[in-house]
Amino acid sequence: MKALMLASVASMIDQFNGDNMDLLEEMGYEVHVACNFLQGNTSSKERLQAFQEELKHCKREVYQLPIPRKISAIGDIVKSYKQLKKLIKEEKYDLVHCHSPIGGVIARLACRKYRKQGLRVIYTAHGFHFFKGASWKNWLIFYPIEKVLGRYTDVLITICNEDYQFACRKKMAKKIVYSPGIGIHTTTIENMPIDLEKRKELGIGENSKLVFSIGELNKNKNHEVILKAITKQKDVHYAICGKGELETHLKQLAEELGIGEKVHLLGFRTDAKEWLKVADIFAFPSCREGLPVSLMEAMAAGLPVVCSKIRGNTDLIDNEKGGYLCGADDIEKFAEAIGELIENTEKRKEMGQYNQNKVKAFDALQVRIVMEQVYRWKEDEKG
Repeated sequence: MKALMLASVASMIDQFNGDNMDLLEEMGYEVHVACNFLQGNTSSKERLQAFQEELKHCKREVYQLPIPRKISAIGDIVKSYKQLKKLIKEEKYDLVHCHSPIGGVIARLACRKYRKQGLRVIYTAHGFHFFKGASWKNWLIFYPIEKVLGRYTDVLITICNEDYQFACRKKMAKKIVYSPGIGIHTTTIENMPIDLEKRKELGIGENSKLVFSIGELNKNKNHEVILKAITKQKDVHYAICGKGELETHLKQLAEELGIGEKVHLLGFRTDAKEWLKVADIFAFPSCREGLPVSLMEAMAAGLPVVCSKIRGNTDLIDNEKGGYLCGADDIEKFAEAIGELIENTEKRKEMGQYNQNKVKAFDALQVRIVMEQVYRWKEDEKG
């Protein structure tokens, strides 16, 4: 049996699908990977190269497709579709598991006629682009596309409650499954050692507090809100793991706000989980999410959270129990929440422990149970 794991960019497969590929191989599949290794990735070039080597070491065939992250790149979309259709015809896959909006569109269109020959197509929606509060443009473009492509989807996997409920109401696929995220290894994170040398690297004193974020430096991740919120706090540092187009802008903003020496843009890091263990508070002010992995990892690390009150985040954080939910643009609320946690050591500890207990429901073992059922399911089976 052969399975193809496909996403727009390699970093999505690297960060979110390692366990799925392992599971498929344990079930007897030969696993291939198709994605864009050259553009649009959130990982460093070094990490992408290492990932390719890891795939080859595991004897997983790798195919480069020019899948873009922007829907306006029509030429690359058409080219990717043609290349993928040819690949599917040649390799005769039994299963295709696709991810990301554009990657999911290309894959499901390319697989259409081969489904009649027994090919099963699984699509994981890591957060629909249409959701409560989304722009009319998103609804106008993405909802009709997903609705139409549902007829070419054997199993639609949703990873947050809002998407699952919506998909069921609108009957967006033959079979719709809820999975508690992509699965994180909670015990591994919980038991990671604390390396206080990391704080010293940034010049953070013992009495200073570290607010920490993980996320691409783009508009959606909304890091500006935290920069503005911490200007109201004394002796607080803010570090972000991630790279992106807004790096220069965020550095300039930090200088303008007079906190340049307290803001640390760490770039892409392979040790992000280790940084979680030395932080005091996790900040996550995104405008849109599915079910964020970095937030779950912060919970597993025992951190209290201040985050935006949006889909996905509300599945994870119980307000005033595991942290504080704030309006995505409510700088005052974020500042108040951060200030409250900075001043109250016991509350930070209690909320961190609460999060560690809650996030166990999103552990990789729970997700594995769901995914094994999905991979075994066939259209002619009931339930």
